[in-house]
Amino acid sequence: MATDLVINATSYEHRVALVENGQTVEFYVERRIDRGQVGNIYKGRVVRVLPGMQAAFVDIGLERTAFLYVDDVCFPVADLEALMLRNDFDGACCGASHEMPLRRVPGTNIDDLLTEGQDILVQVCKEPLGTKGARLTCHISLPGRNLVLMPTTNHVGVSRRIDNDDVRQFLRETIETLRPPGIGFIARTVAETATLPKLETEMEFLLSLWQDIQERGARAPVPSLVHEDLDITLRAVRDLFSHEVDRLVVDDGATCDRILQFVDHVTPRLRSKVYRYEGELPIFDAYGIEMDINRALAKKVWLKSGGYIVIEMTEALTVIDVNTGRYVGKTDLEETIFKTNMEAVKEIAYQLRLRNVGGIIIIDFIDMEEELHRDELLRSLNEEVKKDKSRINILKISEFGLVQMTRKRSRDALARQLCEPCFYCDGEGFLKGRSTLCFEILRRIRREVGSQPDRHTVYIRVHPRVADVMLKEEGQAVAELEQEIGRRVVIEPCKELHLERYEIIWD
Repeated sequence: MATDLVINATSYEHRVALVENGQTVEFYVERRIDRGQVGNIYKGRVVRVLPGMQAAFVDIGLERTAFLYVDDVCFPVADLEALMLRNDFDGACCGASHEMPLRRVPGTNIDDLLTEGQDILVQVCKEPLGTKGARLTCHISLPGRNLVLMPTTNHVGVSRRIDNDDVRQFLRETIETLRPPGIGFIARTVAETATLPKLETEMEFLLSLWQDIQERGARAPVPSLVHEDLDITLRAVRDLFSHEVDRLVVDDGATCDRILQFVDHVTPRLRSKVYRYEGELPIFDAYGIEMDINRALAKKVWLKSGGYIVIEMTEALTVIDVNTGRYVGKTDLEETIFKTNMEAVKEIAYQLRLRNVGGIIIIDFIDMEEELHRDELLRSLNEEVKKDKSRINILKISEFGLVQMTRKRSRDALARQLCEPCFYCDGEGFLKGRSTLCFEILRRIRREVGSQPDRHTVYIRVHPRVADVMLKEEGQAVAELEQEIGRRVVIEPCKELHLERYEIIWD
């Protein structure tokens, strides 16, 4: 199965797609004005301790205070024991050293560990979701190419995706031999082919990085960013670009150079798989990714047989309904229903991964009479979700024919990233975001400019809200487009147009 990692890089946003056998299975986007925070390490200040929730709110300098649960708080063991003996927790600081592991004493309450006004070193483990602030942890983790450093734990782990027992034993024994006492490491999936010198070099780098973070954290003001994780492009290269990927294709020269420098540092043997895209079509159009993204934003998804599924996201959970639609089958009703459900299983597993749907998921398959068919359906669903990297738990089919499952939520779903609440219906539905529409227009102009050799000006008629974004927040992107295509770009607000409608006129 051919696998490509496709990167579309512009000055205003970077988009990354993992394409397996011609189908987009994972999609990531990061915009210049809205970079993610997961993996970043901050020096923050506790602003509120909530014993009733066993949690605290921490100011780390973001728009909303972040959330820290009691199990995510840790301290040097000796310091914590001394503090408990004195019953004095003032001045405690979440830090670590190479000589001593960190942990929370079981049964300790949040108000025993933290006080309002206390400074603390934390890492963002979940992006802000909706109206909720970021989720924090004191259990710092620093991912490398082959290893993940966990300075607050005394644990050695190996990725469950490595199924060769000899390789697992080699990695575990190697890490145990190389690591300092009390410092934890996890061997990532790509470490399956790593050599001992490579592991040793990476371990030294991660330990040095952690030492540097501690020193900067001690000097940093509060609140402040102490360590920023890689941007989405290099993070994708680090986490997704492996020997299983046939090609990494990027459409921007400067970004391609950055990737090559990074690859030379972390995995030089993959350098020959990095390609600069030179085609006339925009890279996401050439690979059919734009079509997959638009399909992933629709509520109704058609199946090849003529059936369809409806995906409805709510605040608490996601509901998926399966319908036969235009499919009438060939033999009997039970067989028609079974085939529709089995086809829906593959599409549901695919859509959950592409849309990054997290939390509780309820699937309403079409009722089946035969127990054998129900068992086969559940087995097939469990098999299909194995391709997903997120942790998934599936329960048995209920009495009402519903399948209940959970998928670990790590970042906003695709619809929440690319869309915004509809102001036409007071938030009852979703529209494409204004920035999403702005960048869609810019991409279309780039696509059409070659067919307009004698035109000197391009007029863009858009809804006033989109025009406002193009003239202000993304004015630089529009100016860069003018310079790139050598044409004048004129933006005309038009109240009569729907927010998602626009007109491009070449003159």
